[in-house]
Formats: sequence, C-alpha cells, structure tokens
Amino acid sequence: MKYIYPCLWFDKNAEEAANFYVSVFPNSKVLNVTHASADTPSGSKGSVLVIDFELNGRQFLGLNGGPNFKFNESISFVIQCKDQEEIDYFWEKLSAVPEAEQCGWLKDKFGLSWQVAPENIAELINGEKAMQAMLKMKKIIINELLQAK
Repeated sequence: MKYIYPCLWFDKNAEEAANFYVSVFPNSKVLNVTHASADTPSGSKGSVLVIDFELNGRQFLGLNGGPNFKFNESISFVIQCKDQEEIDYFWEKLSAVPEAEQCGWLKDKFGLSWQVAPENIAELINGEKAMQAMLKMKKIIINELLQAK
C-alpha cells in the first residue's frame, strides 16, 4: 500500500467541487477525470463519474455517487494557517453556511466541513480565558486569543 487518500461522495457536482477547491488551495491541480460508461444514479453515460485532484500535494477523489449520502460534521479537513491573513483568506473562500460556523469550523458550499486555525492553536488556547475566548468565536482571531492569555 503506497498511501491513503479520501474519497468525497458528491451528488452530481464532483467536478465543480474539485475545480473550486483547486482554485482555492495553492499548488493544486486536477489529475484525472473519468466519465461514466453507462447511466448511473448521478448522471448519464459520458457524465463525470470520478475526478482525481490534488490540494497542496494531497490527493483526493471526487465521486459522483448520487443523492444517497451527504457530508456531515463527523468528518472535516484541517487547514493549519501560518497567520491571520491566511485564516482570513481561507475563511472568505470556503465559508458558505454562517450558521454552521463555530470555533474555527466552517461549512463550504458543497456541505464539507473545514477547520481553519493557526498552526499553533493548541498553544494559543492553553488557559481558561483563552479557551473561553475561542469558544465564543466563529472565525479564529489570533490577536483576541493572545489578549485573553
């Protein structure tokens, strides 16, 4: 076994999602698109069945599997950011469901959950006041965590 990578189940928009994610993350690209050889629950013959893509060097597989399954919060992807500017960038690009935002977690327009946090989050929230400050946040604000220490 060489490596393990996630397969993301979409209804019919795996190609749209892959292209969106590739536009958001640096060093990313679509690797391969496989079209259905017959009608499937998610599309007709010739439609995109699977799409392989890389996000900053990490491989993903997008599958158009039909409407049977939806993303939920039990699985999320963590984006370790070097500074507030990077947090702000990813938050602006990915957040699409404001009511799902909490403690650095967001949900994108495809329903996928992301954790957008500074790479030193464990250090920043070490302490009662800092932890309480983080629990009140939607997007992580580094300066507010530093002030709460």
